[in-house]
Amino acid sequence: MGEQAGSKGIGLLLVVLATACWSTSGLFISLIVSGSGISPWGLAFWRDLGTFTCLLVGMLLLGSRERLRVKRRDLPWLAAMGAISIGMFHVMWNMAVLINGVSVATVIQANAPIFVTIMAWLLWREQVTQRKIIAIVLAFVGTVLIARLDGLGATQISLFGLSITLAAAFAYGGFSLFGKKLVGNYSSWTILLYAFGFGALILLPFQIRVPIPWPLSPQVLGWYAALILLSTISGFGLYTTGLRYLQASVAAIAASTEVAFAAMVAYIALGERLDAWQILGGILVVGGVILLSWPRAGLQGVVVGKRRLRDA
Repeated sequence: MGEQAGSKGIGLLLVVLATACWSTSGLFISLIVSGSGISPWGLAFWRDLGTFTCLLVGMLLLGSRERLRVKRRDLPWLAAMGAISIGMFHVMWNMAVLINGVSVATVIQANAPIFVTIMAWLLWREQVTQRKIIAIVLAFVGTVLIARLDGLGATQISLFGLSITLAAAFAYGGFSLFGKKLVGNYSSWTILLYAFGFGALILLPFQIRVPIPWPLSPQVLGWYAALILLSTISGFGLYTTGLRYLQASVAAIAASTEVAFAAMVAYIALGERLDAWQILGGILVVGGVILLSWPRAGLQGVVVGKRRLRDA
């Protein structure tokens, strides 16, 4: 039991560190678009292609060529992961950040655990425990508050802005499900290499006859490098590794800590401010994560009828 708790703690730590890296992506996206005029589709493509290139070069230089091999039966899973949870997700995420702002987009995307938990139950038969349900409810209520769906604030979010961000949340949630399917057979870096490769490939047709904003200033190139190395490779690498120790739904809910990190980054760097209701919403989302991971000695199982459901 102690070893299992320790593994879960490692997994949660890795996921939280991943969200800290991810929380910087909105900042770099805003800076790159404002500094270059690149489209959300173009930025998503170059982000995925740049990440794929860095991973491929790194693995070749480190002598990890054997990790480039994958089984043919897993290619459809990798292709789906790259197309949905990398390529299309990055397009929708870029649009969500530009339309709603970093803080609001991040919190609306916190709906991802709802999609993940339902899909994990349908696909993998993961147990939906009482603690998961409460954590998801807290995250949902927090999202309602910060998105101003309660009518308590003056800020209006367009239907298109809300829809595109919820679509991004659905695509983002799929990363946990695909990753859980593949993480037992390959290293995190192998999965990411193929996922970003397929992500760039699916976006390639949309780059035809689209002007490339070149040359880029050294400052924009620096932001692009940070988006690749910090927000993308470090974030996805830590998260995929964390999936080895956690259920897909637990990892996705723990990733809600990105809300707090993103709000802090947006406030310091972009001047975005959250009012009292939005702060309360953020607290509720993070509270769901704390509830999920808080140890409860002596209450590790709940008898329901003749079945005993173990706390997640």
